[in-house]
Amino acid sequence: MDMKFLIVSGGSLSKEFVTKVVGQEEYDRILAADSGMNALYAAAVTPDIIIGDFDSADEKILAFFQQNKAIDFCTLNPEKDDTDTEFAIRESIRRGADSITIIGGTGTRLDHVLGNISLLGIGLEEQVSMELLDEHNRIRMIQDTLTLEKETQYGKYVSLIPYGGDVQGITLRGFKYLLSDYTMGGFNSLGISNEIVDEKAVIELTGGSLLVIESHD
Repeated sequence: MDMKFLIVSGGSLSKEFVTKVVGQEEYDRILAADSGMNALYAAAVTPDIIIGDFDSADEKILAFFQQNKAIDFCTLNPEKDDTDTEFAIRESIRRGADSITIIGGTGTRLDHVLGNISLLGIGLEEQVSMELLDEHNRIRMIQDTLTLEKETQYGKYVSLIPYGGDVQGITLRGFKYLLSDYTMGGFNSLGISNEIVDEKAVIELTGGSLLVIESHD
């Protein structure tokens, strides 16, 4: 059975969204990355693991969770090379995660947003399914075929953005705008705002890393 992990980071999160994400999926482990615990506290959700140097955590909320002896705390050195979110990803994989969903990984800090998007590549390296969610977007990074179902897509629009270089052999089926064995390079917006028109849409590629972003307004 696949082990599903949820990581809650310290970006923009509403109580309603946290409650929705936690309620719609059975996660084997819920991790709070530093101030991600604040959003879990507001939604009355108890994490299994709390990770961080706690430089941005609310002291009262930290003290509240510290009273719960069932929670596993991983305290990090503030002078570290990795972000709390990266450490949470690697810790999840170390503990056997087969799939990881990250919420609170987007928000007003664009540097953190771009950094968290790049961390999706860890999933490719470790063969772990990963996604970055917020109220308007689901972001994944792929290196092979991905099938999307219109009934369960995250939003109206599907955008494709090359990551780290050209992406070769892109073929799109079931979309409004089709491609066949196309090489997509950077510095253009060709892959933005496509739409699924069939019951299923398929993205194929033969080389490179491709960001797949499902969005709604």
